Amino acid sequence: MTLWIDADATPRDVKEIVFRAALRLELATVLVANARMATPANNPFVTAVRVGGGPDVADQYIVDEAVEGDLAVTADIPLAAQLVEKGVIAIDPRGELFTEANIGERLSVRDFMQGLRDTGVETGGPRAWSQRDKQAFANALDRTLTRMLRAR
Repeated sequence: MTLWIDADATPRDVKEIVFRAALRLELATVLVANARMATPANNPFVTAVRVGGGPDVADQYIVDEAVEGDLAVTADIPLAAQLVEKGVIAIDPRGELFTEANIGERLSVRDFMQGLRDTGVETGGPRAWSQRDKQAFANALDRTLTRMLRAR
């Protein structure tokens, strides 16, 4: 199992939580980004891949490389949809698990909101990432990893 991080927009605290889990569980973890990403010292389980610039290049790399049974951390709903379709478990930085049951609705809401923004409606964007989100992510990651490792 590999843990993939869509690292361009992932909060630093989320990365730190993932780094600790990778070290504790000896889990291969890959940061994928358009820019150089530092990996933690003394953690041989975390690597970084820098992809070329451009929209969705990092997303496409993750889609191409991730396999069924992997786990990905991303806030990108279209990326999560592609991963779920491949059998990759996806979780967002606020701790929400993307599943076959909810990804269609999430895509519909995203597309609806994008349509509103395209017509000039101010939608406000997502709320600021908070300490509560950090705890929700840590709990969801722990539950998900525990379930995945038991299933192996």
